[in-house]
Amino acid sequence: MAIFHKNKFNALLDEISPLGANVHETTENYLNHPTLGLLYGICPLPNNQELFTTIYAMRLFFVITSNGVNIQVEPIGRADSRLLVENHLRQLRGLGESEEYEKILNRYQQIFQVKTVAL
Repeated sequence: MAIFHKNKFNALLDEISPLGANVHETTENYLNHPTLGLLYGICPLPNNQELFTTIYAMRLFFVITSNGVNIQVEPIGRADSRLLVENHLRQLRGLGESEEYEKILNRYQQIFQVKTVAL
């Protein structure tokens, strides 16, 4: 299994940002995979999982599971990925987390090229 380097960018931001600044609010989540290249985080999932896609084509999707020691990568189809994001959006809307909802909705529309969401 490959070892990943998650959020090296966030560590760099901690070093160069002024004290007290919350620089992670606007950063995006990336994962550098030795074979697949740079992956882009779409949204968190239950059970220490997160949905990622390839950064350039945004056609290959992966569920990344992290237990603190190891990271497991599982490929997933486009339709299943879209369903996972829609379920997460539904959950955020139900919890009233409008800021996070809007952020993930924008990613959803960009990646899956849809204008509206049937939730």
